[in-house]
Amino acid sequence: MPGTLISTPLTAADRCDRCGAAAKVRAVLSSGGELLFCQHHANKHAERLRELDATVDAEAAPTD
Repeated sequence: MPGTLISTPLTAADRCDRCGAAAKVRAVLSSGGELLFCQHHANKHAERLRELDATVDAEAAPTD
């Protein structure tokens, strides 16, 4: 039986891989890599993430 991929929620400590702002979006690549983006950079790279068949999970990180 294949394992289940469980994604942990983003926290206030998670930062965008491009600019260091609070991460709001997690993109999991089919190769197994993971990228975290603020909403601005997630929007900017959305087309390429679709091309890579990445699983994109948008969630709000806590503010506290």
